[in-house]
Amino acid sequence: MPGAGGGPGALAGGLTEVSYSTNTANALIHLYRAEVGKMTAYRQRLDMTTNWSVVTTAGLASFALGDVNNSHATFLFAMFMNYFFLRLEARRFRTFEIAHHRVRIMERFFYPAMLGDRVDSGWHQLLLAELSKPRSPMSRADALGWRLNRNYLWIYSAVLLAWLAKLDLGQPKGWMLEFPDALSLADIGSFPGWMVFSGVGLFYAHMIALAIRAARTYPLEEG
Repeated sequence: MPGAGGGPGALAGGLTEVSYSTNTANALIHLYRAEVGKMTAYRQRLDMTTNWSVVTTAGLASFALGDVNNSHATFLFAMFMNYFFLRLEARRFRTFEIAHHRVRIMERFFYPAMLGDRVDSGWHQLLLAELSKPRSPMSRADALGWRLNRNYLWIYSAVLLAWLAKLDLGQPKGWMLEFPDALSLADIGSFPGWMVFSGVGLFYAHMIALAIRAARTYPLEEG
């Protein structure tokens, strides 16, 4: 925490007591309320996108597994749809983080100062920079990775297991898995099974790489 009241989290050097006029304090309080409201709205939009993904996946899985004659390509379409929802959610998440960043700035500096703590008097420039040129504190790749870690890796895991189950259920009882003949189970029209398996493998490797490389620390909390 940014306080310098003598506790274990106190900062040293460059800190000063900051006083605010009534108009300035009211303006910052209203800004804080507005940004919290924006965060709440985007939090609901994030949950909505995840719900779309879950409902779409469940519907496509029910269709694919409901009849042995239904193509396993339905699950490949589910993977594509989930990627669309993931990118949409990541874009919303980046916008959510803009408001979150402003809220954290005020919580870290403005309210401690109002409560009599000592804070860095230059924090206003940080807030002004955020207001004059809004930008998300995280990259698009980090946003994708965060949403993957929180929700979509579980959804993609379920789709992958259901796809493999669909490939197996279409075979007669007593069928034994043997390579490379088993790759033909994933044939789609003129596309050979090995190509389909390779495409799915590369796609999942890309998803896992995004999840692993995503920054784990929120930018304002570093240090």
